[in-house]
Parts: sequence; C-alpha cells; structure tokens
Amino acid sequence: MSTRKILIGGGTGFIGRRLGELLSKNGYDVKNVARMPATNNISWSILEASGLPKNTCAVVNCAGQQFMDFTKAWSPGFKQNVQNSRVYTTKALAKAINKAQDKPKVYVVVTGVGAYEPSDSRRYDEGSSTTGSDFFSKLVIEWEKAAQVDPPVRLVIIRSGAVIGRSGGMIKNMFIPFYFGLGGRIGSGEQFLPWIHLDDLTRLIHFAIENDHVKGVLNGVAPQVITNKDFTKSFAKALKRPALFPVPETILNFLFNPERAMIMTKGQHVIPKRVQDYGFEYKYSNIDEACKEVAHLFPKKHPLE
Repeated sequence: MSTRKILIGGGTGFIGRRLGELLSKNGYDVKNVARMPATNNISWSILEASGLPKNTCAVVNCAGQQFMDFTKAWSPGFKQNVQNSRVYTTKALAKAINKAQDKPKVYVVVTGVGAYEPSDSRRYDEGSSTTGSDFFSKLVIEWEKAAQVDPPVRLVIIRSGAVIGRSGGMIKNMFIPFYFGLGGRIGSGEQFLPWIHLDDLTRLIHFAIENDHVKGVLNGVAPQVITNKDFTKSFAKALKRPALFPVPETILNFLFNPERAMIMTKGQHVIPKRVQDYGFEYKYSNIDEACKEVAHLFPKKHPLE
C-alpha cells in the first residue's frame, strides 16, 4: 500500500480537483476533505474526530466559498461564509496536523494576492507587508494566521492570483459574454491583474511538496505583470472575437457591491520573486499562451485525466 498519502482540503473544487489528478499521476494516494461523501473523501467532522489519515505525508488546503459566485448576494451572511470557509478549514487542518503523532512533512495553504492592498503605484513581492484595510486584505491576514503548525512541519503559503482555467474561476464567469463578442475591459482597464494558469498553480503546489527547502510565503502569480486591458485583448484575440464593450466601474459597484466589485475594479502589481529564486519553471509565463489554452467553448478533457 502506498505510504505517500496527501490530504487535500477542498479537493473537489476548481483547484483541488486538478491538483488531485496531478498528484495521483505522480504516485500519491490522494484523499479529500469535502462536504460531499465519495470514495476518496472524508468529511470535516471526521477529520476533527479522527485526525489525519495514517501515513499522510502532506496536507494542502484550497477550500473556500467562491466569493465571485454572483448567484449569491453580498450579504453579511455570505461574507461570513466566505470568511469561515477559509479560516475554519485552515485552522481545522492545522489542528489535525499538530495533534498527529506521525506528522506530515509539509502543510501548503493556498490564499490570495488580496493580502496586498490594491494600488496603482506600489510594487509587491513576498517580502512586502500586508497592511490592507479592505475586506479581502483583512480576510487573507486572518486566514494565514489560522495556518499555525508546529515544527518540524514546513509551512508554505501560496498567495494565488486570478486562476486561468476553463472549468472555473474568472474564465468560467467571462467566457460566454466574450464568446459572443460582448466582452470588454473593466473600468479604465489600467488596474493590474495578477494571474496564474491553473496548471502552473497545481505544479507549484506539487513543487512545494516535493522540495524540502521550500517554505514560507510564495506569490502564486505568473512572472508577466499585466493589466485588465492586456488580459481583455489577449482573451478576445484567443477567441477571435472583438472586445468592444467596456464595463463601467459604477455598474459593477451597483450590481455586485463595491466591496466585492473591487476584486475586478482594483488590482495590485505582484511579482513571484521567491518562486523564481527557488527555480520553479512556468509552463504558461505569458498571458497569450494561457488564454489560448482556455479558448474553447466546451472544456476539453484534460490530458491528466
């Protein structure tokens, strides 16, 4: 029986599913902590009661309520859910790790670049301070605090940018309007858009698990810094469609609440300095290549499946 067992919090979500496929292909036995029962899943309450499965060598958390789920109103209850689903799950996994006799070697937590306050002028790398006063900055600070694990367990926190993948996240939300030629920049389009392709994010998590010297905060973003306008051009070009319909910031603020809309209307200039120092190689370091890979109407069967 394989002793290389990895536990993924949120393993049935957009990032978790692809990560599970990649790790399985690399010889790991993957278990998910999820709300839905399935062969490879355990529930959060079982995790709390019984602790980590035996022989768990790594734990990853990418769980969390999608805050860009526009079917849900931005109510105090939904905001609480966005917060709890991240902070509670991160804390629950950290607690299980700290209680385990047989400890995993690493805990990887995927958070977000929202840790850095949106700005047109500041330049952020992993050494930058997180002094944000907006909802998302405060959330990420609390979320990362919840990841307290005792040595000798390595802690790796990956602050992810917008994840480019056909089956979820930003692309899933924008695909249909862009496909019908109704896409366009958001607001001025000058706001920075830190991004990473789904395959690179999952490869970076795998890299952090496999390399014992990797620890601390990593910016999970591509090295190419772009603006919302650059992304709009690139995605429209990949779909061979025009993108002539800018979306005014006031409309987004009205539709989604200014606090949530800022994810789209504001941005930050983030570079993956430590990721590059560690020698990680990107498969999609250019937004044109990343957009080409997701520019198909029906999600393709992934080569890893």
